[in-house]
Amino acid sequence: MIGGSLSPEWILMAYRRGIFPWPVVLEDAEILAWFSPDPRAVLDFEDLHVPERLGRRIRRGEFEVTFDQAFDAVIEACAAPRRESDGTWITPAMVDAYQRMHELGWAHSVEVWQSGSLVGGLYGMALGGFFAGESMFHSRRDASKAAVVFLVERLRQRGFRLFDVQQSTPHLRRMGAKLIRRREFLARLAQCLELPVTFG
Repeated sequence: MIGGSLSPEWILMAYRRGIFPWPVVLEDAEILAWFSPDPRAVLDFEDLHVPERLGRRIRRGEFEVTFDQAFDAVIEACAAPRRESDGTWITPAMVDAYQRMHELGWAHSVEVWQSGSLVGGLYGMALGGFFAGESMFHSRRDASKAAVVFLVERLRQRGFRLFDVQQSTPHLRRMGAKLIRRREFLARLAQCLELPVTFG
């Protein structure tokens, strides 16, 4: 779907229907597009795979984690162009919209720190027992993977039931993400939306 707006009302309506915004950025235009992939990638908590090296680093306390303490810094880091590409789909309008959703209590961040520096993290949306991961970043090896591990533990503890990672990537597949059909995803989403749980 193309069009609509990035107002809080529109964003919440979309997420409740399993749809998320992903702007198409061209050289001379920016198109607000909305997606509901089939199949859809999810990371079920019991499927989480923590690589041995990462597990050792976490157990040694090499990473510190916080939640919702540096949302703006996380989304700005996620929006920065990647080394392999000059562009980003996290446009200034997207940054503004999700900062607003954070202020309203819907969008959340995971921050990973080393020696007081922000070295990785991710952000996403929480509705009932559903968490939609939007983007992640790292400036130190394993920091974004650590963010996923810390997030899954947080979601498990808080009573969440569904962690949507939207699209399958090699990074997420190695950590246990899998593809499910859209109809299954939407059925699971509907069961989660009214759960009386909160992110923080």
